[in-house]
Amino acid sequence: MKFGVVVFPGSNCDRDMQDALQKDLGKEVIMLWHKDKDLSMFTTDDCIILPGGFSYGDYLRCGAIARFSPMMQSVIEFANKGGKVLGVCNGFQILCESHLLPGVLLSNGQQQFACKNVFIKTANGEPLKIPIAHGDGRYYADEKLLDELEANGQVIFRYCDEKGNVNAENNPNGTVRNIAGIRNSKGNVFGMMPHPERATSTALNNIDGKKVFEILGLN
Repeated sequence: MKFGVVVFPGSNCDRDMQDALQKDLGKEVIMLWHKDKDLSMFTTDDCIILPGGFSYGDYLRCGAIARFSPMMQSVIEFANKGGKVLGVCNGFQILCESHLLPGVLLSNGQQQFACKNVFIKTANGEPLKIPIAHGDGRYYADEKLLDELEANGQVIFRYCDEKGNVNAENNPNGTVRNIAGIRNSKGNVFGMMPHPERATSTALNNIDGKKVFEILGLN
């Protein structure tokens, strides 16, 4: 599997993602500038990643301007053909603004930037320690959509404690139902607020991020 990492003005986790994929996961990575359009070097077996950061300074709404970058039109077409797409943090916001994922990301409930290690619970119940760094990470959708996501198994990660208990005390941003990540109904587009690329190195004493890529089938 080959990876493409899209770079927007204001991206600040693009090189972190490249480093994690190349050095820690042994993957081929191609960096993609937001003004380009060509994705012909990728097949639907590959993956395009929208990294974290502050695309276009997060003016208007987070990810709202990046959604109109030329590369994003190609990413949307790639996803619609079945190609895999992962959005992390700001990338998750861009996916929601692009309507590749449902719902929206709002300002953190406590109105403060959150930057720390948290635990997220996987579908099999395993808690993983993954860092967060966001000010607008509060996932929101109406109850009807939330029920649909739950019924379709589209909620892929929830904030929890170190034992896997999902509760309000370990919800870092006020997100509905402790949601930390979702996928689309076809299962090829993923969005999450925590940063798995910051937890793939033994030098950081945390490689739980590797399990995130495995769970998403991006290994």
